[in-house]
Amino acid sequence: MIEPLSEAERADALDALADWDHDDGRDAITRSFKFVDFSEAFAFMTRVALLAEKADHHPEWSNVWNRVDILLTTHDAGGLSTRDVALAQAIDALVE
Repeated sequence: MIEPLSEAERADALDALADWDHDDGRDAITRSFKFVDFSEAFAFMTRVALLAEKADHHPEWSNVWNRVDILLTTHDAGGLSTRDVALAQAIDALVE
């Protein structure tokens, strides 16, 4: 089983993921991305899907035209885990 982050680990992770917000109710991290149009948003989602599949860790997400909203949490851990942090960092690298 995957272990959730401790409070100290969670605080460090959130400090390192400045563009992500913590959802206290779900012990998750969220981020919204905006693109020029639907094609760019969909291309981004495709790249994230490939990262997620490789990591065997899949986001909860939605897409409305040029916006992609992502929520990361580890259901097996009951909250944030190192898997969420790693995937968030990989997603951030796509847009930097």
